[in-house]
Amino acid sequence: MSERVDVVQNFEAVEVSQLLTEVKDLKAEGYRFAQACATVVDDKIEIIYSFDKAHQLKNLRITVAQGEEVESITGDYWPAFIYENEMHDLFGVQFNHSALDYQGNFFKVAEPTPWNPKK
Repeated sequence: MSERVDVVQNFEAVEVSQLLTEVKDLKAEGYRFAQACATVVDDKIEIIYSFDKAHQLKNLRITVAQGEEVESITGDYWPAFIYENEMHDLFGVQFNHSALDYQGNFFKVAEPTPWNPKK
């Protein structure tokens, strides 16, 4: 049997304008990109980016207004294109300078999602 490892999580609120600086710092410190997710909070969209290093999760939380643009983190963590395209299609978040932009065609859905204010 393997030993249980306790995972520590830290959440840090970050301004949208500081996201790329924070991401670059985490990459330089050896963190790997784990996931990103979004949800609607009041009339804004909250995005959480999670990074892992030695079972220590660091979560960066940004809050964006509908229509506000976010710089893509795919320049540092290429696999983030999956999450960014998902957030674009489901929530209407516009990411600038994405390494792979499906331009709103990442998902094929029969009905528009209620989370995307543009549909």
